[in-house]
Amino acid sequence: MVSKLGKEPPRVVFDTGTVLSALLFANGRLAWLRAHWRQGRSVPLVSKATADELIRVLGYSKFQLSADDQFELMSDYLPFCRTVEAVRRCPAICRGPNDQMLLDLAESGDADLLVTSDGDLLALKGQTSFEIESPEEFRRRVEGTR
Repeated sequence: MVSKLGKEPPRVVFDTGTVLSALLFANGRLAWLRAHWRQGRSVPLVSKATADELIRVLGYSKFQLSADDQFELMSDYLPFCRTVEAVRRCPAICRGPNDQMLLDLAESGDADLLVTSDGDLLALKGQTSFEIESPEEFRRRVEGTR
């Protein structure tokens, strides 16, 4: 897959839930993403806000992860990411205020795609300079079965 910028691999913003599913559930439906970003088949984009949210959510008591476990999971994602420091506001505004940071990151990082299961974000398809897809649509795209 060639990015809109004419470079491979595509620049992708994965929402927190997608990253969590890939990291926490080794045999889950999104576990394939770990190998995908490890192999450099996409460049995940992160900002301070999105990295902070991921760290915060990994600390939820329901996951029962030790600090070492959280660190290990983060080390299987963040080293493969490109950090976007200057964040500009995306013209598309999300109904869910906590999700706006993902749109802003995608806009600022010249992302090709935002991959999410969030209905509020998916409702904005066609209103941004980047594609918005569900994880299933993204998988079909990278497998060439779209």
